Amino acid sequence: MSVEALSELIDPELSIVVAACWVIGMILKGTPQIANWTIVYIVTAVAILLAMALQGFTLKVGLQGLLCGAVSVYGHQVIKQSREAIRTNTDKGES
Repeated sequence: MSVEALSELIDPELSIVVAACWVIGMILKGTPQIANWTIVYIVTAVAILLAMALQGFTLKVGLQGLLCGAVSVYGHQVIKQSREAIRTNTDKGES
């Protein structure tokens, strides 16, 4: 499933939640006291809570929040892995 398909499932009003989760994830990544493996869980929980705070405490909104967290983590990983692949190919002399 692509990011575009996921974005169609997320209420446009919650795009701010995706952006907020992206920033929160970057802040957590730079915090030495927080293990990397916990970041995805923290971001997901924050996304669900933010979505519910904005739109109400329903199962549908909870699932929307879960998707917001997933899109923010997925988006970050796509960019990170792409940068690493480009850097690795450049270091090997490939273009």
